[in-house]
Amino acid sequence: MAHGKETPRQKMIGMMYLVLTAMLALNVSKEAVEAFKKVDEGLTKTVANYIRKNQGTYLEFERAYAENPTKAGPYRDKAFELKARADEIYDYIHDLKVEIIRTAEKKNADEVLADGTINVHKIQKIDENNVPSEILIGSDQNGKANFLKDQLINYREFLLEIIGGRNVAAEESIKSSLNTDDPRNLEGATERWENANFQALPLVAVITILSKFQVDVRNAETEVLNFLYGQIDAASFKFNKIDPVVTTNSNYIMSGNEFEARVFIAATDTTKAPRTMVGNYRKIDLPDGTATYEMVGDYQTLPVDESGKAVYRVRTSSIGDKKWGGLIVMTAPDGTDIAYPFESSYSVATPNVVVSPTAMNVLYRGVQNPIDISVPGVGSDRLSVRMTNGTIRRGKYQNFKGDYIAEPNEIGKDAQIIVSANVNGATQNFPPVTFRVRRIPDPVAKFAGMNTGEIDKAAALAAPGIIATLDNFEFDLRYEINSYRMVTYSQGFATYLDATGPRLTSQMQSTINGLRRGQEFFFMDIKATGPDKITRDLPPIALKIR
Repeated sequence: MAHGKETPRQKMIGMMYLVLTAMLALNVSKEAVEAFKKVDEGLTKTVANYIRKNQGTYLEFERAYAENPTKAGPYRDKAFELKARADEIYDYIHDLKVEIIRTAEKKNADEVLADGTINVHKIQKIDENNVPSEILIGSDQNGKANFLKDQLINYREFLLEIIGGRNVAAEESIKSSLNTDDPRNLEGATERWENANFQALPLVAVITILSKFQVDVRNAETEVLNFLYGQIDAASFKFNKIDPVVTTNSNYIMSGNEFEARVFIAATDTTKAPRTMVGNYRKIDLPDGTATYEMVGDYQTLPVDESGKAVYRVRTSSIGDKKWGGLIVMTAPDGTDIAYPFESSYSVATPNVVVSPTAMNVLYRGVQNPIDISVPGVGSDRLSVRMTNGTIRRGKYQNFKGDYIAEPNEIGKDAQIIVSANVNGATQNFPPVTFRVRRIPDPVAKFAGMNTGEIDKAAALAAPGIIATLDNFEFDLRYEINSYRMVTYSQGFATYLDATGPRLTSQMQSTINGLRRGQEFFFMDIKATGPDKITRDLPPIALKIR
């Protein structure tokens, strides 16, 4: 029975069980044995109450899991593992009772076992004492009581492992109710647990003893089930002060954009403030897959104001981004310390605007020019940027640094980048920064990587055609070769071959293959178009067969 939790009815049943067991040992009359029927009936009602109570607790686990799967999930899973183990041993004991009754009652067994339950009042072989011993003890001590004992031991150890020393009273109750130690008989000698409980006892007594074990199984299930349910909130923090908190990404919103804010409740315990430490910390992985944290090296413990909030103050000096962080350590109701890491940053800067081209000192028409724009001390979301003689927008170009893309319009006319910022709720305008707008430089036409000099015939024949490249230019731009003319001279006569696109024609390749050492060939009238859509005439290529 549970420690200090038995109802008067349960105590009475337990007392009757002990008295009747003693009466059996004294070989009292058959009428006294009849009293076991009443005890078994009481045990049956008790175990039914445990089952109903436990079913309600399992429903509470499901509710807690639905509300917070992360918090309640591990305990809910362990609870249903407990249910499976308890059901298994409970059903095994029931099957033993059914086997004993069917073997002893024979034709009358179906009436005793009607509706899937056992009606002890309909048992006719009430004083049969051979069948229970044959099934449970066996002729050579190998009866099913041995397996029952093993089941009870495994079940008991499983329950004690779940509790793990965190509830001494519950552990002692389980050890007592599920005790399988070999007892001492009236003569003081040690007797096997199996024989002490089932040897030569009448059928009704054995059924009652097995019912008592079923009660013990369900009672122990209740003990551990209540323990597991209590663990869901055992480490949960208790708070006595609630504060509304509103955070926004920006208090400055341009017309047409969305304003976004996060509104939530922050709970604190004014009677027990957490410890906030600033400095370096490390993460420690635990064997159960979780992690904890601890401070390392020198660190600062922050003071707490009257509202229970830690205050971090530092005098700034050097310019730049400053990162800081540490741990907030809170003591849970179960006495364990839980550390929460945090990180933050701030910027120290002089009040000036910085606008800088990140790839060149001019803006080129037809190119997405990357521009880096920042106001030290002011977040980028509080900047307003516009441009004359062109457009500017947020974006990235290739691998260049810069959060803006500038695309100028007219070549030869300056463009200005104009920046304003929201500083402490007021708009602050900064002087515009001027850029020159230039045309993209002309590329150089090359054949086999060359535009002049001597070339091996094999290299010339392997080259696919003419390409146009920009040497020493920051952008990786592509130029399309539109057309060109190849010129060769033989015996004072010129041969002209025209091509559309970059590739050599088959006739050009055949002509190159027929050239001898020292003979020259030229590519002229080369036309190419760049990303600015301007068609350019490129200088000729002059090569000589080596």
